Amino acid sequence: MGTKAAPFDALDRKIVAALIENGRASFAEIGTAIGLSATAVKRRVDRMRENNIITGFSATVRPAALGWLTEAYVEVYCDSAAPPRRLAEVVRNHPEIAAAMTVTGGADALLHVRATDVEHFEEVLERIRTEPFIRKTISYMVLSHLIPDSPEAGARRSSAPDHAANRQ
Repeated sequence: MGTKAAPFDALDRKIVAALIENGRASFAEIGTAIGLSATAVKRRVDRMRENNIITGFSATVRPAALGWLTEAYVEVYCDSAAPPRRLAEVVRNHPEIAAAMTVTGGADALLHVRATDVEHFEEVLERIRTEPFIRKTISYMVLSHLIPDSPEAGARRSSAPDHAANRQ
């Protein structure tokens, strides 16, 4: 007889919201904020990780700090023989592609590309275009982020103080 996963409840939602707000918050801090012990928060986080609700923890880095000063979105149009699996193989070979997805509409895929400058972006675009199944691309250079504190802009989600994570 298989074990049934515990339901995702209001307390789990509060824990996830707290971790999204500040992924370095300790279990004790989260527990204090939502009315649970640090041990109870840890148990719930462990369960949510086991059930792939929480899939990982990461740092958000401002792209410009790493030298990625140019950003664009690229629509990719493929010949009919290009399955998403093949397109996924191609985008994995380009470290400049920050995100890639298949989409509805005229284009087959949308790529989020970061480059050091326009010349570097042009070189990346030419590498992408050399794939035999890519028929054409249309690029949109990002001029500014209208929501500057969004993760896509490389910003933190909150202005919470940055302190060491003491997971207790």
